Amino acid sequence: MSCKLIPRGAASVLRNLSIRTRPPAAPALRSRPEQRPLRQAVPFLIARRGLADDTTSRLPPSESPDQSSAPPPSPPPSELSPSEDPAAATEYVSKPPEAFAPNFLNAEALAALQKAASGQDQYGDGDDGLLFGMPEPLGKNEKLQDRQHPVVDQITKLLMKDGKLSKAQRNMSLILNYLRTNPAPKISPLRPLLPGSPPPTQLPLNPLLYLTLAVDSVAPLIRIRGMKGAAGGGRTLDVPEPMAVRARRRVAVTWILDAVRRKRSAGSGRGQFAARFAQEIVAVAEGRSAVWDRRMTVHRSGTASRANLSHHAVTKRKGR
Repeated sequence: MSCKLIPRGAASVLRNLSIRTRPPAAPALRSRPEQRPLRQAVPFLIARRGLADDTTSRLPPSESPDQSSAPPPSPPPSELSPSEDPAAATEYVSKPPEAFAPNFLNAEALAALQKAASGQDQYGDGDDGLLFGMPEPLGKNEKLQDRQHPVVDQITKLLMKDGKLSKAQRNMSLILNYLRTNPAPKISPLRPLLPGSPPPTQLPLNPLLYLTLAVDSVAPLIRIRGMKGAAGGGRTLDVPEPMAVRARRRVAVTWILDAVRRKRSAGSGRGQFAARFAQEIVAVAEGRSAVWDRRMTVHRSGTASRANLSHHAVTKRKGR
């Protein structure tokens, strides 16, 4: 047999293989430093000295040729594992059902699947996962803006300037916080709050009640309406009229805002207006505010003009 690369025969091939498998001899003279070859990650395929066609690495043959040529005995079928047994590999084995992790998301998804399978609405109104339950739906004549307290909503709208509602809401929160952290007011016996109000020591515990009592206590009960030319000779006839709750509060807050604008600023920053308004509320509760004088003036005028209710111009208009 001759080699295609070296036509000198098998002896040259064996000598070439033996030379390749032996480490190279060190040179006598080194002109430059020796460069070591990189270690091969894959072992050399022709590790056996021979002329066989296969290139797989094999163990060296044992001493006895019978043991090397005979294949290893196969184990009996009873000892084979199910993965190695060809008969067992053809049989279908169903997978066990997947167990979901016991967490909230999987439980919610399974509950939605059960609702959908039973024909129910999976997005129904339920209280699962809610801390305080679902809010009640709005009535027929209610609006979404009515979810706040009526006093807070009305005063916030009166505090608003140039359409900046968020700024007015921030001022309202600062006002309520000031009333909550301020000491209890000292109620004046000459200008008391509305009858049935709690003790003054409990007012800071409920700043919303504190604000409502102060505004309602200083709000006027009547207003003076002038009827032009009804008194004769072109003179105006003053007639007192009762007022609704929202109108009374609106007049009271307007008076308080006038007093706040005339008051001198004691600080700086965007919270100074809220602090001045809260201080005026405390002054109203203690009876020190000038708003009480305006209320007394309106009530005195109403008391003086209450005889005009029997005037013929008023009774004639009421008869219509």
